Amino acid sequence: MTGERFPLVRAVFEYENTNMPQNIYDNPEFFAGYDRLRETGSGMNEVLEQPAFRSLLPDVTGLRVLDMGCGAGEMCRLLADQGAATVTGMDVSENMLEKALEQHQDRVTYIHTSAEEAAFDVGSFDLVVSSLMLHYVEDISLLLKKIHTWLACGGKYIFSMEHPVATATQGLVETRWDRGENGEPIAWRLAHYSEEGERSTRWFIDGVVKYHRTVATVVNGLIGSGFRISQMLEPHAIEEAERERPELIDERMRPAFLFIAAEAVK
Repeated sequence: MTGERFPLVRAVFEYENTNMPQNIYDNPEFFAGYDRLRETGSGMNEVLEQPAFRSLLPDVTGLRVLDMGCGAGEMCRLLADQGAATVTGMDVSENMLEKALEQHQDRVTYIHTSAEEAAFDVGSFDLVVSSLMLHYVEDISLLLKKIHTWLACGGKYIFSMEHPVATATQGLVETRWDRGENGEPIAWRLAHYSEEGERSTRWFIDGVVKYHRTVATVVNGLIGSGFRISQMLEPHAIEEAERERPELIDERMRPAFLFIAAEAVK
């Protein structure tokens, strides 16, 4: 991005990578659809993902925090408001960082890079968070090892991702719900679970690339990288949202997201 309207963006973008993973959020059609979803609050972020994620956060007062895949910066602003000493938000999407900078906040710095290309000094952070980002990363084993080095001893990594039960069939089966005579969902189809790897699916547009791996792969990747798991969640939507949107009760038939909080053991 160029021009005087966004001087801060130019100042904090560390470098432009030429070997980044898919950057779907800078596709105009995709971003328009995603923006509408967030503005209307009709997705799962506000009613499930964010409440569960925030329940895992520790007291961040005085902590150095990294938000990988920070998007429009909501979590960065929350962490700064809660007393974090510094918050670094990084994202591969210029569109998302542009939105983040519209509400720029002291103690928050944004960096234009992908998780795969990011590089920080050993022990740079006390807390690393990533919200619905890990399923876009092809080699999570390498990334988890990097995150472990970025954390100080005892530092925490807290993340959410699409649940492997959800990613297993993406792009591989036409219909993922079994439905009753009246069209109501009665069961969630699970297939191809052990077949890890790339999934190309449609979300606003065709060709959105995600990566499926089993729960065991995720957990063992954390353990093998030097993490000790302290908590896991597979939540459903908050009760207030289920009362207002009864269709959300159907989501209890399968977990949409997986949340893990882990501590870096040195």
